[in-house]
Amino acid sequence: MAGTEGQDYAAPSVRSNRPKLLSATESLAGDSPECPSCPAQQRRPITLSPVLPRITATAYLTPLREGGSLPGLVEADDDGTYVVKFTGAGQGPKALVAEIVVGELARALGIRTPELALIEVNPEIGRREPDEEVQELVTKSAGTNLGVDFLPGSVGYERTFTIAADDAARIVWLDALVANVDRSVRNTNLLIWHRQLWAIDHGACLRFHHSWGSMAAFADAPYNYSDHVLALLGNPRAVHDQLRPLVGRDLLGRVLDLVPDEWLSPDPTRPDPKAPGTAGAARLAYAEYLTARLDAADRWLP
Repeated sequence: MAGTEGQDYAAPSVRSNRPKLLSATESLAGDSPECPSCPAQQRRPITLSPVLPRITATAYLTPLREGGSLPGLVEADDDGTYVVKFTGAGQGPKALVAEIVVGELARALGIRTPELALIEVNPEIGRREPDEEVQELVTKSAGTNLGVDFLPGSVGYERTFTIAADDAARIVWLDALVANVDRSVRNTNLLIWHRQLWAIDHGACLRFHHSWGSMAAFADAPYNYSDHVLALLGNPRAVHDQLRPLVGRDLLGRVLDLVPDEWLSPDPTRPDPKAPGTAGAARLAYAEYLTARLDAADRWLP
C-alpha cells in the first residue's frame, strides 16, 4: 500500500485494548515490556512462518482512501481485522508479491512488520459499500488476496519520535536492497505502535518484476538515500556485515515459497515477453536478482 494509506490503519470504528502509545516527545528506544533489560536489537520478533495463514473475509468495514490502490479494512473468520490489499488494484498481484517478499525479509532481519495472511474474498462482502469503485474492485479481486494485520491505535511516524539507530539502519539497509522508493518524508510508511517502530507498505519494492530486464542493471543501481526518511538516523553500512549473511538462498527460498503460484505466474493482462514462464521459474529469478544485488552491495551502500 503506497503513500500514506498505512497511516490510516487505526480506523475509528475499531476499538482496541492495546496499551497506549508514547507521545511524540518520548523515546522508542527505552525499555521493552517483554524484556526490560535487553538492548533494542535483541527485542524483535524474527520468526518466519513456514506458510501464511489462510483466512476468509466476513465483513468489509471501510475503504482506506489515502493512496491509489484503495485497500480495505476487513474482518475475517479468525476474529481478526485486516488491511486487505486487493489483486485487482493498481499494479495487480505483483505489488502483493513485493509485500510478501519484502515484508517477510524484514521480519527475518528483526524489523517489526505486521503479520500477513492470505485472505479469501467473496465479492458479495462489498455489495453494501455505496462507492461503485469499491464494489468494482472487490468484485474484480474475488479469490485470494493479501491481508495485513491491523494495528489498532497506531500512529504515523514523525521525526519528533526518537528511535534506535540500529532500528533505522536495518530498515534503510533493507530498503536499499529491494530498491524501495516509498519511504520518504512525504510518505514514511512507518507506524508507531505499542511503543515500537513498525515498517509497512512494501508494494513499491522490487521494481524489476514489472518489466523483467537486465539483472545487472538492478543489481548495480545506486540508491537515493537523500529521499529516505531514516537516512540521517541509521547507517546501513554499519549493519551490512551482520545482515548480509542472513539473506542467503535458504531464506530467499522460504520467503518465496510463501507467495501463491498464481501471483508468480505470467499475467495475461500485463504481457511481458521476458517474464519467467512458470511460478517455479519466477521464484528462481527473484532469488537470483536479489542475490546479484547483495553481491553488488558496494555499488549501493553509502
